[in-house]
Formats: sequence, C-alpha cells, structure tokens
Amino acid sequence: MLAIFSSSPFYTKYVQLPDASVPNKICHNPKFWPFFKDTIGAIDGSHIHASPRAFERGPYRNRKGFVSQNCLFACDFELNFVYALTGWEGSATDARVYEAAEGHDLHIPTGKYFLADAGFPLRPELLIPYRNVRYHLAEWGRTSVR
Repeated sequence: MLAIFSSSPFYTKYVQLPDASVPNKICHNPKFWPFFKDTIGAIDGSHIHASPRAFERGPYRNRKGFVSQNCLFACDFELNFVYALTGWEGSATDARVYEAAEGHDLHIPTGKYFLADAGFPLRPELLIPYRNVRYHLAEWGRTSVR
C-alpha cells in the first residue's frame, strides 16, 4: 500500500506543496494569528512496519527494536498531505530523512516554514521547539486565568 500511495499517478495527483500566496486556515483563528502567519503546515517522521528480506533487516530495525521504514510526511492546516517521502530504513533519523528530502524535491517557499519537532535540524524553513525547555500543557491551560 505504501508503494502505491508514494508513486505516480496517485502521488502526483493528490500530494502537492501549497502555493505560498494562498491564505491558510490560521488567518481566521485568533489563537494562531499573527504568531504562525507564515506557517504552511507541519512536518514529521513516522515509523511504518516493514518486511524487508532477512539479509536487509539490520538497518530497518529502529531504536525501539522493531523493523520499520522511517517515512517523512508534511500536511497543511486543512489536514491534506502536501509532501511524502517513504522508504528510508528505520534506523535513519528524522534529520537525515529531512536533509535527503530537501536535496531531492522538497522545496519550501522563501519566508515560509513548517512546524516540526526537536528531531529535525535547525533551519530557517523549520520552526522547532527550544532545546532544554519543558513544555507542559497544564501551563498553557492556566494562561487565561491570570
């Protein structure tokens, strides 16, 4: 199934990077505007179980011990996939897969960025959380009480 979704004609028809000039959903949401005004979506890696041949299983074993592929997916705020890169071995880090995507066919418009987690490299086109800062959801819930 993964090979079908990540190849032509399905991929070229349904998965496309958003146009930089198109206003997105967050413009009308006061929680996000103007803080994320140049954000075009979110990007993350996902481990999908794989069944490679026996002699290829070593690199496909991830840090949790199961055999998987590390796949990179990006989506916009309408929850549509805008990018997918599949087939990397499970031992590959998100940063390594992102750099391969960047060199291959992931082109983020100038001045725009994706939200990402701390596993991604520090780049102008990625907004990642600060290192060594603990974010607690309970703190965010109390912000309106002050």
